[in-house]
Amino acid sequence: MRTDRAHELIKILGHGGNAPENITENSTNNTDCIQVVVPEEVFFAISIIGVLENLLVLLAVIKNRNLHSPMYFFICSLAVSDMLGSLYKILENILIIFRNMGYLKPRGDFETTADDVVDSLFILSLLGSIFSLSVIAADRYITIFHALQYHSIMTMRRAISILAVIWAFCTGSGITMVIFSYDVPTVISFTSLFPLMLIFILCLYVHMFLLAHSHAKKITSLPSNRVHPRVNMKGAITLTILLGIFLCCWAPFVLHILLVTFCPNNPYCACYLSIFQVNGMLIMCNAVIDPMIYAFRSPELRSTFRKMFCCSGNKCNY
Repeated sequence: MRTDRAHELIKILGHGGNAPENITENSTNNTDCIQVVVPEEVFFAISIIGVLENLLVLLAVIKNRNLHSPMYFFICSLAVSDMLGSLYKILENILIIFRNMGYLKPRGDFETTADDVVDSLFILSLLGSIFSLSVIAADRYITIFHALQYHSIMTMRRAISILAVIWAFCTGSGITMVIFSYDVPTVISFTSLFPLMLIFILCLYVHMFLLAHSHAKKITSLPSNRVHPRVNMKGAITLTILLGIFLCCWAPFVLHILLVTFCPNNPYCACYLSIFQVNGMLIMCNAVIDPMIYAFRSPELRSTFRKMFCCSGNKCNY
């Protein structure tokens, strides 16, 4: 049977927008900080925009054969992760509306099952983002330092296999975390993926930029090749932007999980817990910002977006 403490952890893992009532009450009692409330309409609007933008990215990659490459498939994986995060909030709002209208019995079997499914979508969104960013980092590393062997190393079949393994693992992990989220070790495992991803990507970054800097020094005397280091690092710069946005949007929520788990009654921790809904809104914003970065950094993708909006029928050639 789930304890009250376990119930709090489950709600924190799954509900990125609304804080559980008992957590809100405990925070209010332990601190003078005022609870920050974000209107549900704001969450819903941001979520709708996030789903539409990321769906547009997926359609663009499907339509344009020039985008049928491992790199863009990995970007699609990140877009799916963002879309799941937005879809979670939309479904949660629909469940709340049905419950308020009397179609769902409060704490009934159907609502509990539906709630677990929605919670798993949220966890799947974070896990998918973590592994998608990691595989994009590995792909950029291979592109820069094994350019001649890239197409033999990262084939389309291998890229699809990697994504299949990633999403199978994320799906299994998401379901497991919802089922066993009453165990504190589950919360620790969940939050530990965040710093592990950072360590992995930072190690690649350090090696990547050190070798790129060394390589740039060696070819400064060759004018015809002078542009190549900058061109090759474009993908790494895009990844840096994506990673920075991901950290800004998700790190506050991960910190929230840790504070709720280890110091919920501390006045300083409780003060941070009062901005729970702001942290949830940041997560929703991540799904809106990422597609803008893809379009800004990729001329081919930007061109495809233009054709999708401006062309009609069979007049568009992708």
